[in-house]
Amino acid sequence: MPLLVIGINHNTAPVELREKVAFSPDALDVAYASLNDVPHVISAMILSTCNRTELYVESSSECSDAIIDWLVSFHELDMSSLLPSLYSYKEDQAITHLMRVACGLDSLVLGEPQILGQVKQVYTQAIEHSALDGTLDKLLQKTFSVAKRVRTETEIGSSAVSVAYAACNLAKHIFESLADASILLVGAGETIELVAKHLHDSGGRKMAVANRTKERAQGLADNFGARAMSLSDIPNHLMNVDIVISSTASQLPIIGKGMVEDALKARRHKPMLFIDIAVPRDIEPQVADLNDAYLYTVDDLQSIIDKNMQQRRTEAVRAEAIVKEECAAFMEWRHSRIAVDSIRDYRLSANDVRVELLAKSLSALQSGASPEKVLVELSNKLTNRLIHEPTKALQTAAQSQQFDKLGVIRQTLGLDDN
Repeated sequence: MPLLVIGINHNTAPVELREKVAFSPDALDVAYASLNDVPHVISAMILSTCNRTELYVESSSECSDAIIDWLVSFHELDMSSLLPSLYSYKEDQAITHLMRVACGLDSLVLGEPQILGQVKQVYTQAIEHSALDGTLDKLLQKTFSVAKRVRTETEIGSSAVSVAYAACNLAKHIFESLADASILLVGAGETIELVAKHLHDSGGRKMAVANRTKERAQGLADNFGARAMSLSDIPNHLMNVDIVISSTASQLPIIGKGMVEDALKARRHKPMLFIDIAVPRDIEPQVADLNDAYLYTVDDLQSIIDKNMQQRRTEAVRAEAIVKEECAAFMEWRHSRIAVDSIRDYRLSANDVRVELLAKSLSALQSGASPEKVLVELSNKLTNRLIHEPTKALQTAAQSQQFDKLGVIRQTLGLDDN
C-alpha cells in the first residue's frame, strides 16, 4: 500500500498562500469525510499549522494527482497558484519526512518541540474521524518513538534559540531556584508574555508585571498569578526584586543608574540581575558599572542564541542519523509485512484449490466411483492446478528473455541448488 505526503510549508509558500490551504478545526469533519471518499485512499491524516499544511495518505494505488485535485477543490483554489508551492514525497521519502517533521528538523526554528505535540494532536483527530488505520497508523506510532529517542539521545531542543527563552535560561543559570527569586517583568507585550510563560513553567512564582497602563499589566499578570503595577511604581518596588526583565516600546530608559543604586543600598547590596531585551534600551547601560548589578542586553542574548543555534545544528546531524536508521527499520518491517501477506495469500489460494478438488473427489466416492481412480484423478488435477501459474511465469520470463527473473523463479521453485 503506497505511502504519500503532499503539502506546502514555510519554505515553499508565503503566509498568504498557507492561510488559503489551512484546515480549521471546524472544517475537519467535512474534510476527512470527503478525503476518505477519494478513490484508492485507505487511510489519511491532515496536519495543518501556521507553518505547514500536509496530507499523509496510504492508498491502494498511485493517487497523488487525485489528492492534489481534492486539495484544490476543497479550498476552491486555482491549480496554477498552488502547484508551484506543493511538494510530494512517496514511500521511504514520505516516512523520512514525517519523522523529520515530528523531530523538529523541518521546522522554522530548528529543533522546536511544539510540532511534536501538534502531530500527536492531529493523529488523535484522525483517529476520532475514523480516517487512520493500517500502515499509516503504525508509521505514526513509530514516529512518536523516534521523536522521543531524538529528544533523549541528542540535545537538539535543550538550547535557547529565542530571546524570551534565552532570557529565562540566563536567569535559571544564575539563580539556583526561580521559585525563590522575586521577578519583575517590565512591559506587557508578546515578548514579555513569552518570558512570563517560560519563567512560570520553570517554577517562577514570585512575579510582578509593570506597564505604562496598569490595566494591561493586570491582564497579563492574571494569567500567571502575578502582581500588576504601573511604571511609576517601579522605584518603590525595585528593592524587593532579584531579577528584572524588560521589553517595552519606550524611547527613553525606564530604569536608571540612580534608581538601581537606591535599590541596592536598600537591599544591602544583595545582587540583582537585569536583562534588557528592548530596542531602544529600557535600562541605562551605566547600571552595568554598579557592583552587585549584572546587566545583559539583547546583544548579549543574541550571542548566546547564535552559539546555541550552532549547537542545535550539530545535534541535528545526530538526529538526522537516527531518523535515517529508524526509517530503514520501518521500511524493513514494511517489506517483511509484504512477504507475510504474500505467503498468506499464496497459502489461501492453494488451500482453496485443495478444498475444491477434495470436495469433488469425495462426491465421486459417494457416487460409487473407484477409489483408485478418484485418487489418481485428484493427484493429477491438484498437481496441474498448483503448477499452472508458476509454469506460465517461467514461460513468460523465458520468452521475454528476462533471465534474471527466470533464475529467481527457478530458485523459488527449488529447481536450482543455490
